[in-house]
Amino acid sequence: MSIMDAPTGPVPAPRGRSAVGPSWVWRSLAAIGVLVSALVHLVLWTRGYDDLDIVGPLFLVNAVGGVVLAVLLLTWRHWLPLVGSIVFAAATLLAFVTSATSDLLGVSSQLVGPNELIAAAAELLAVVAATVALVREQAH
Repeated sequence: MSIMDAPTGPVPAPRGRSAVGPSWVWRSLAAIGVLVSALVHLVLWTRGYDDLDIVGPLFLVNAVGGVVLAVLLLTWRHWLPLVGSIVFAAATLLAFVTSATSDLLGVSSQLVGPNELIAAAAELLAVVAATVALVREQAH
């Protein structure tokens, strides 16, 4: 059979899990959220947080971990990056709220500001999107 003999019309979808579909959209949104959070923490680390004893290194770990998770979300179709993203984003958001409402490891931050709002929105997006992707993928 040559390429000229191939049937015309729509190509049937492959059986099994597809790499593209609603779950892929949710994974992509989770990756965007995790990556944006990581980039905000990297920017803050370069703007003075690197001088802080405990929090400085944690901001750098957050930045590197977020980039790694974003890549894993898009390249490894497994539940672990989804759970990792949920834990990463929720823990980061919890640490931010704690530092904004009390003194966390000697650092007190504000609740409202461009970096804070961007990171908080990105972390909420990551939690929701990774949770939806996880539920959808586990249902199949």
